Amino acid sequence: MKAVILLGVLGFVAIVSARPDDKYTTKYDNVDLDDILKNKRLLKGYVFCLLEKGPCSPDGAELKKVLPDAIETECSKCSEKQNNGSRKVLRHLIDNEPEYWNELEKKYDPKGEYKNKYREEAKKEGINL
Repeated sequence: MKAVILLGVLGFVAIVSARPDDKYTTKYDNVDLDDILKNKRLLKGYVFCLLEKGPCSPDGAELKKVLPDAIETECSKCSEKQNNGSRKVLRHLIDNEPEYWNELEKKYDPKGEYKNKYREEAKKEGINL
């Protein structure tokens, strides 16, 4: 009987561990990025969350949790909407909020290795890193 229970538990663990494609949650994919980017107060809240200078909303906390992995893996676990959103936010921060961009860059890419890694790809998107 114990063997059957053990096999059941191991089977469950195997099923849970083998999630398809191991993607980030899409729970927050419908957050309106344009509303956040055009509202200085909202944008500041997200940036301060990422910089650990302020509290995080639930979606900000999720972003903060996955951001280092997303940067390292070229957003390989991102949905298409998340990929497009990351480009939009990146472009906005570089073009309109350079002080926030510089602070985020210092925190998440202090050695400039990701900046160098993504420079050519960003250039194709019209983003100058």
